[in-house]
Order: sequence, then C-alpha cells, then structure tokens
Amino acid sequence: MNLGQQILFFFSALGVFNGFIISAYLLVFKKSKSAASYFLGLMLLGLCLKIGKSFISYFYPALPGIYIQIGIWGGSLIGPSLFYLIKSALGTDTKITTIQKATYLFWFLAILIASIVAPYDSQPDIWENYIWSIIALQMAIYMVLSGWLMRTTFVKLLDKGEKVSTTEKLLLSVLIGNIVVPASFKLSIFSFFNGPCISGALFFSLILYLNTFLFISRRKTSNLLSDNQDQVRYANKKIDKAQASTLTERLQKIILEEELYKNPDLKLNDLAKKAGISGHQLSQLLNDNLGKSFAAYINEYRINEACQLIINDKGIKLEAIGYEVGFNSKSTFYTAFKKHKSTTPTLYKEQLSAVSSF
Repeated sequence: MNLGQQILFFFSALGVFNGFIISAYLLVFKKSKSAASYFLGLMLLGLCLKIGKSFISYFYPALPGIYIQIGIWGGSLIGPSLFYLIKSALGTDTKITTIQKATYLFWFLAILIASIVAPYDSQPDIWENYIWSIIALQMAIYMVLSGWLMRTTFVKLLDKGEKVSTTEKLLLSVLIGNIVVPASFKLSIFSFFNGPCISGALFFSLILYLNTFLFISRRKTSNLLSDNQDQVRYANKKIDKAQASTLTERLQKIILEEELYKNPDLKLNDLAKKAGISGHQLSQLLNDNLGKSFAAYINEYRINEACQLIINDKGIKLEAIGYEVGFNSKSTFYTAFKKHKSTTPTLYKEQLSAVSSF
C-alpha cells in the first residue's frame, strides 16, 4: 500500500476497532445494563462487522467468502437494533421482549442456512444480488419505522417553543448516523475517497468520534443507557384524564384572560410558568393527552380570535388581523388559518359576506 492508502486504512480501522470496543463494553462489561444498552451494542456490532468487511475487501479484494457472509450478517443486525434502541430509550419497550429475541434469531438462522446451502465462494451472485438486497430492504424498512418513532422529536425541532430532551438529541444523532453511513456507500458525491467501501468506513469513524460523548458522559449515558427507566417511563406516560382536564381548563383560563396568544414570542416554558407547572408537564399534556404541538395549540386561540375579528368586520385588513392575534408574519397567519379552518382568511371573509347578503 502507498502512503495515502495506509492513512485511509489507519483511520478506517481505528473507527471499526473502537466501535468493537464500545460494543463489547455495552454487551459484556457494562455493569448496569438496560435494553437500550444491549440494542446500541448490537447495532454497533452490526455496523462494525459490515463496515469492517467493506474496508478490508477494499484493500484485499481476494477476501474469503466467509468474511463477506459475516459482514452481511452484521448488516442484518443494524436495522432491528436501531428500531429497538429508539423504542426502549423512549420508553415504549423498556425490557427485551420475546418478539425482539425471535427477530435476531430469525436473521441469524437465515444467514447461517444460506451460508451452508449456498456459500459465497461458490455462489457469489446469490449473495450480492439477492441476499444482500433483502438485507438492504430490511434496513430501509427499519429506518423508516425508526423515523416514525422519532416524529415527535422532528416536530419539536420545527417548533421553537418546544425543547428537545438530551435523550432525543442522542437518538436523533444515532438515527442520522445510520442514514449517512449507508448513503456514503452508495452516493457518487462521496467518490472522492476513491471508492464507496472506504468512504463508508471513514464516515463511520467520523460519526463515531463525533458522538463519543454518548458513551463517555456519565450523566447523559445514565439517561439513555442505564437500567433505571423510571424517568423515561414517566416521560412517556400520559397524564390521567382528570388531571389533564384540570390542567387544560387552567391553561384555557390563563390564556384567554391574559390574552397570552397575542404575544408572538410566547414560549412553552413561559406558558408553563404562568400555569404553575413544569415545561415537561406542559409538553407532556399537549403531545400525549391533547395530541398537539405547542405551536398548534396556541395557534388555535389565535385563529379563533382572528375569526371573531373578521366576523365583527371593523375595517381591519386581514394582514393586520394576523399581527393583532399574535402571528409574526402574513405567511404564517395564512398557513395556520388554512390548516385550522381548511380555507384562507380571504375566502372565509367572502363566505361571511355572501351569507350576510341573503
């Protein structure tokens, strides 16, 4: 190998080696284990096996088929592990279930049987054209399902009034990493690394080092990977109906009496402070009990007030009404109005005029 290849090999191998070390720690040596730590360990193991196979075959094309088979088996671990990691960290499944164990057993046996019946060395086409295609489809399906589990987090990212928790940030980082690394194997924009196999290994190393805090920060790791899931379960448990009803009535009274919705800079924590509850409780009430984001909840009050101003028709322009009720731009007013009333403010006003003319 020339000097450039030696440098590529060093950084790629270093990332995979460290990934194996972290995986071994999470699966074997970590004293306080949770379902999330097991799934993260299995995900890293799968990534290291798959990526290790890829970058070794880049430098040694005559790699025996058994190593390629092991790499493909590693690929089968990635999708399920990512999905189950997110489920367990968000509190949906805080313990490893029989179905999850059966999933891993199925893919292990499927790859094992394929290795015996049609080993890679004798039938490489079957592995490259069919078996790997099935694994790639499996990974894609689990990626989509993982993204769906994180939908609330994506909403929070778009809503300036919502706060994304540390656990959600870490999970989002892991999800993005699992999208970027496979993409680097395929997309031509990464060809400057002289090959997709080595680009995937290098991106894995980069992402692993960027997320090192996930493993070395005791405070943050305890939130995501410890076996104490009480806090996580609480964060994902709905407030009971009676308490939710009381809190909702209190919020409505405060918002209407003080006309808080007219403040375009109103934040979730500001409203929570007014109501005498924590920002977490308010977020929990809105997302889990009412099924709304903070922005959608406040915009309902703004739109209702806007409708009253349009009905009263005191000669105020529609754009001015938007600013009057708390929107900071015409476009956000029109977008929110159409979302809540399924029509635009202009058409709403015209419909009222047509009705009053009869």
